[in-house]
Amino acid sequence: MKDGHEYGFDTLQIHAGSRPDPATGARQTPIYQTTAYVFRDADHAAALFNLQEVGFIYSRLTNPTVAVLQERIATLEGGVGAVCCSSGHAAQIMALFPLMAPGRNVVVSTRLYGGTVTQFSQTIKRFGWSAKFVDFDDFDAVRAAIDDDTRAVFCESIANPGGYITDIPAIAGIADGAGIPLIVDNTSATPYLCRPIELGATLVVHSTTKYLTGNGTVTGGAIVDSGSFDWSANGKFPSLSEPEPAYHGLRFHETFGPLAFTFHGIAVGLRDLGMTMNPQGAHYTLLGIETLSLRMQRHVENAVEIATWLENHPAVEAVTYAGLPSSPYHGRVETICPRGAGALFTVALKGGYDACVRFVNALQIFSHVANLGDARSLVIHSASTTHRQLTPEQQEAAGAAPNVVRLSIGIEDAGDLIADLDQALSAAAG
Repeated sequence: MKDGHEYGFDTLQIHAGSRPDPATGARQTPIYQTTAYVFRDADHAAALFNLQEVGFIYSRLTNPTVAVLQERIATLEGGVGAVCCSSGHAAQIMALFPLMAPGRNVVVSTRLYGGTVTQFSQTIKRFGWSAKFVDFDDFDAVRAAIDDDTRAVFCESIANPGGYITDIPAIAGIADGAGIPLIVDNTSATPYLCRPIELGATLVVHSTTKYLTGNGTVTGGAIVDSGSFDWSANGKFPSLSEPEPAYHGLRFHETFGPLAFTFHGIAVGLRDLGMTMNPQGAHYTLLGIETLSLRMQRHVENAVEIATWLENHPAVEAVTYAGLPSSPYHGRVETICPRGAGALFTVALKGGYDACVRFVNALQIFSHVANLGDARSLVIHSASTTHRQLTPEQQEAAGAAPNVVRLSIGIEDAGDLIADLDQALSAAAG
């Protein structure tokens, strides 16, 4: 691609990071299904292991297919580098890994995917880490939650399940004032709808399983580094600023500058945590990203039409879609997600828990699955599934009350989806 030319999103989603295979001329990125790579000689091997040269060593660390995906996602997000891994949950742990230590905490939004709430409220305790859950619409509360042991702030751009939009510039300002990074999960929005780094985020994480792949075939995750954070400024991040014993005292930030976090994620994170993305999974995700903008446009168009119809249905109590003028988050769409509010939202039914169960069971086109971001339309009753482990108070805070179902609107014909919802709502009414 031409150096110095600023390419559009539609071009980058197809070409970024990808070049014809030098050995065969293959235009599509090959699946490099190999465990290891032959070194040129002993000096070459030593240079790679000392991080003095970039290259391929072992596929737990680096793989050519995965490397193309990393460069493509980083380019689309406006970051300097990315690390791909085995799942979205792996990406969250790997994002925190260089930042945290026993006794440290992360300040997180109450509006998060239920699995993330469980991971942060329960699982990370085993590392000696803790999380403080705060309503991110209350900026004073976010500031007050940050203390001397806080090492990051975490939120979702478009929160799962309710589709709430976070005021990323405001939260970024708070994090920056405290000298700590803001991590934004951009899974529900994708870089086509939202660019958190441009809005002040330090790191962006993805479950590539969802919209980026878009076809429900593989799991994966990614961490994108903005390259803009000074890891050596205040002594809070010794993994990046201080000598690393495993690499003979190398200091990641001093040595790699803006790419310090990315190199640490590969050379330490993947090396020791082993949360590796397999090359075939990377291949499927690369294929999915090639049509990301086209799919997201249709997702949003359908979501607006369907949410508008649902809001006026007599069996519906409320719809949380930020693309509706009635939403309290509608005013943030233009700033945070100028191309649309995504295609994920919840619907509260007047019949409560039992009506939700009847509604889900009656749907025919919508698939009842624990996933989102597929080309197919999906539905789930969060309170009995993805958010089941949470307390009633946590469910309410996350937007997953017992009378609520989550819809992930696909790219099918909107009229067919509305007809399916209509007959299911009739069944839900008894």
